[in-house]
Amino acid sequence: MATDNFDLNEVKRRMQGAVQSLKHELGGLRTGRASASMLDPVQVEAYGSHMPLNQLATVSVPEPRLISVQVWDKSMVKPVEKAIVDSNLGLSPATEGQVLRLRIPELNEERRKELVKVAHKYAEAAKVAARHVRRDGLDVLKKLEKNHEMSEDDQKRHADEVQKVTDGTITEIDQLLAAKEKEILTV
Repeated sequence: MATDNFDLNEVKRRMQGAVQSLKHELGGLRTGRASASMLDPVQVEAYGSHMPLNQLATVSVPEPRLISVQVWDKSMVKPVEKAIVDSNLGLSPATEGQVLRLRIPELNEERRKELVKVAHKYAEAAKVAARHVRRDGLDVLKKLEKNHEMSEDDQKRHADEVQKVTDGTITEIDQLLAAKEKEILTV
């Protein structure tokens, strides 16, 4: 009986991918503290293509509410500035030569609520991704059973394992969201 086509570890790996992606997205959400990773999503129009900011500048955090962006190439200062302003992070750079200083304003109540909504949207997308992985796994199992490559009992047992992994992943996503929400709302 060949169960080679079904791999529970592959299901786990793909679900962890959804969780890792969520962690990355939540990491980019601003909480009122400066963090170099806040600028990770910023893409700069440079040299005829879109490039991540960190390939054009050194990003550092000299103070808790300040991000410093040292642009390496003088000709890239304006495009970097524009990319930061257009990134919807609510940051406006003060430029001195090739250094952009980004003051991180205190978050007001409205902005905090907005960020919580964004965090919920990210978490929902991660849950949808996890459910897609579950569906794919269950489809493989049904096909194996239909083609008589797996017994009905094995199919049910594996389907239960897939559901357990899915439940665990959804719980992990909810915990990440709750932690981020608490972080955003803590003044």
